[in-house]
Amino acid sequence: MKLRALPSVLSCGLLILFLCASAPLLPAFDFGLILNQDADYGGYGNDGSFTYSGSLIPRLSALLGDTGSLYISAVMEAAYDDEWTFAPELLRTELSMYSGNLEFTAGRMYYSDPLGFIAQGLFDGAQIAYDTEAGTFSAGAWYTGFLYKRRANITMTAEDYERYAAALDFSDFKNTYFAPRRVVASLGWEHLGWPVKTRLSLLGQFDVSGGDELLHSQYLVGKITMPHNMFSFDLGGCLELIQDDGESGTAFAAEAGIAFMPAARLPMKLSLLGCYSSAGEQAFLPLTTVNKGEIFKPKLSGLSFVSLDYIARLNRELSAGVTSTYFIRSDLETYSGYPLADESDKGYFLGNEFFARLLWSPYSDLQINLGGGVFLPSMGNVEPKAEPYWQVKLNVVFSLY
Repeated sequence: MKLRALPSVLSCGLLILFLCASAPLLPAFDFGLILNQDADYGGYGNDGSFTYSGSLIPRLSALLGDTGSLYISAVMEAAYDDEWTFAPELLRTELSMYSGNLEFTAGRMYYSDPLGFIAQGLFDGAQIAYDTEAGTFSAGAWYTGFLYKRRANITMTAEDYERYAAALDFSDFKNTYFAPRRVVASLGWEHLGWPVKTRLSLLGQFDVSGGDELLHSQYLVGKITMPHNMFSFDLGGCLELIQDDGESGTAFAAEAGIAFMPAARLPMKLSLLGCYSSAGEQAFLPLTTVNKGEIFKPKLSGLSFVSLDYIARLNRELSAGVTSTYFIRSDLETYSGYPLADESDKGYFLGNEFFARLLWSPYSDLQINLGGGVFLPSMGNVEPKAEPYWQVKLNVVFSLY
């Protein structure tokens, strides 16, 4: 690690020490320290490479009388991918206040749209929610420019992607650490007590990067879930308005799913999900990139997929599952990544990903997740001779206290 990296590393270390020291000073607190480790090995064809990341995550939660609560968490991550890198980050850190049916939250908080693939993750700002018999109404406003770019995962423009892909350089911390600058606002309503659970949201993101070409977008999002006996049905959609360098356009995305949970001796769940996103000049463009594959991780813009997932709890400590996801181009122009070898317009079917996982939790403070799979372009007609992409993953989470 270079010496110029030490100030930021020390800052995160001081924050961890502060959390440890301040815990006894709060009247009703809960302090914890989590060690999270990920090791991956995989590649294309017969070639493989190894990556590793280890994270130390302190967290502190406390009650502030009968009307408030405080939650603070941070992380220091060390990662290896041909070389070692280090990244400090403030995670979920929020202050919540309650008054009757009203809740106000400020800080760095988790937010997700009803569909879960438009805006999802940590955001800096404030949100207010009011719970009534007619449902829960909420409003929030956030800023993304102080987030760590790899956590925020905002790649709406070519400039955004270049910022995301650039290596973290502590000598140029301002330009290589932070996410693109955008203001996000949301109005939401949900009612989960009806037979048909309903979620609606009006979401907007506004580019405040100060560049010559600004990109703004607004989303009208809705999702309904209807449980019935051993089945559950989901249907959702999003209409997007885009303003790109003064020109306006519309885009669309939708999903439909069904889940089956039989009343069997062995708890299990079988689910089928289909998702479509528009392409071309009206390509759907989410704020955050949310991966829909475990190995093959394309952006959901001009792509569609069908996923079949099975998971079973074998006993109190052990669960196992397998997922099959087939990826399809929504048109012949928008998506141009792997496995395409050039800008050819041949074929819609990219291929299929198979992924199996095993989750073992022998103790309450230890969890081991082992998974592996492969993406097969040979099952499509875009580049059927392309090398398959495979990966084996190991994740170990240990709560120190």
